[in-house]
Amino acid sequence: MQDITKQRCHNHLLREAVARCPGCGHFFCRECITEHEDKVLCAACLSQGSHAVEEKLQRFQWIFRLGHFFLGILIAYIVFFYLAQMLLLIPTSFHEGTFWQTGWWKGP
Repeated sequence: MQDITKQRCHNHLLREAVARCPGCGHFFCRECITEHEDKVLCAACLSQGSHAVEEKLQRFQWIFRLGHFFLGILIAYIVFFYLAQMLLLIPTSFHEGTFWQTGWWKGP
């Protein structure tokens, strides 16, 4: 096992190392190392890890798009169904033009 007190930063050779990246195994100074999800990682390993997550999401992206498509179809169906139900409630006398002649606004 290598002693960290004698190690130098992988990117800055004049600075002493404060941590070792568990992903690549290199030693880094305080500026080059970052904490992510309770792990201390270098920038290169952090970007590789985020790309791995993005690749997993891209595999199943078509399922999300298909779900959004069917959800949109369902919402459109519900909207047009209830619109048609409201149109069916309009009396036929309205379409014939006799609705305005009956004096519905005067009451019975």
